[in-house]
Amino acid sequence: MKNRLYYILFLVYAVVAAFVLYLNGVFTGGEVSTVNLAINVGFLIIIGILFLISVVSFVRLNDVTDELMVFTGRFQKEYKEANGKNLWGSYQNRNDVFENEELRIAFNKYRLRVKSLSSRRGVNGSCDVEEYINEDLLDRVGMNFFNSGISGTLTGLGILGTFLGLSMGLGSFSGDDIFTVSDNVGTLLSGMKVAFHTSVYGIFFSLVFNIVYRSIMSDAYEKLDEFLCMFRQTVQPGSAKEEENSAAMVVYQAGMSGMLRQMLEIMKDSSAEQTEGLERIVNQFTSQMQEALGTEFGELGSILREAGKAQAASAANANEMIDAVTALVDVNRNVQSALAQIMDRQEKFAKELNAQKETIKAACDEMSDDITGQLYAFEQMRDLYEK
Repeated sequence: MKNRLYYILFLVYAVVAAFVLYLNGVFTGGEVSTVNLAINVGFLIIIGILFLISVVSFVRLNDVTDELMVFTGRFQKEYKEANGKNLWGSYQNRNDVFENEELRIAFNKYRLRVKSLSSRRGVNGSCDVEEYINEDLLDRVGMNFFNSGISGTLTGLGILGTFLGLSMGLGSFSGDDIFTVSDNVGTLLSGMKVAFHTSVYGIFFSLVFNIVYRSIMSDAYEKLDEFLCMFRQTVQPGSAKEEENSAAMVVYQAGMSGMLRQMLEIMKDSSAEQTEGLERIVNQFTSQMQEALGTEFGELGSILREAGKAQAASAANANEMIDAVTALVDVNRNVQSALAQIMDRQEKFAKELNAQKETIKAACDEMSDDITGQLYAFEQMRDLYEK
């Protein structure tokens, strides 16, 4: 959605221009000072030209940010339709992705850079799209080098009008006695009128423009952050090192699983062999003792057979316990993977929060410096008037 906050500049400009013309007697039919009217009209024309250039830059900035938001929604939709598959394959060979020329040139540079880092195994280095589509691009499109100085220029024009009006009034003021001095008071007051008028609307225009300009740039930076976040999640290709690390982790996990299976098989075989060996020993011992001592050891043989069955049941329980431990190991592996993903997301979110914090802090510091400078200029002007 386009940010049309700059329309406020036209509205404020029209109201102030009408008010200045009214004070100079254009609409009331009163006496009009040609010099005063010419100076005020000249200042308003200069301010109007500055506003017009700024509005053109704001329109260009809106075109860029609107297209970024369109592609943010498109990436999200295509990513869902592709069932979470990376979309780089659909965009890596397209040199006409963006309609805006600035974005198209920046994206083609990024695309060629990724292509130069690509190999059969993937991208051999990290390349972030923010290296090409970033705040510097928005500042260049939005003519930040020009708009950042408009506020100070408007304040300077107001101060210039002040001294110009005072110079006009004092230049035409002359007299050696009270009678001649009273005859020249009108010209002095006419010059003071120019001084006050230009100062008031110069500072007023400066404050309004500063608010509009910072609001538009802040909105543009937020849209850029949304686009970059969505592009990294859905389109930006991963590096080969990450894929190698993932492959190595998979191989390691497969090796550990194989070792666990071998250990389980050995333990199962050992339990079965121990049970069979115990049964053979019991049978031989029982037969020998039966021959030697008669039927008294028949009961002992039965007791030993029961012990063998208990051993077999214990082995079965041990096998069940081993299976449960294996399942627990698998669950633990899945939990560790999920925790690793959560940690990665938290780290990305923390970085984004820190970046937004720094941006807001810088904007607040800059706004505070501007307001302090303007208050200082206003106090200087008030001291001059009081003197």
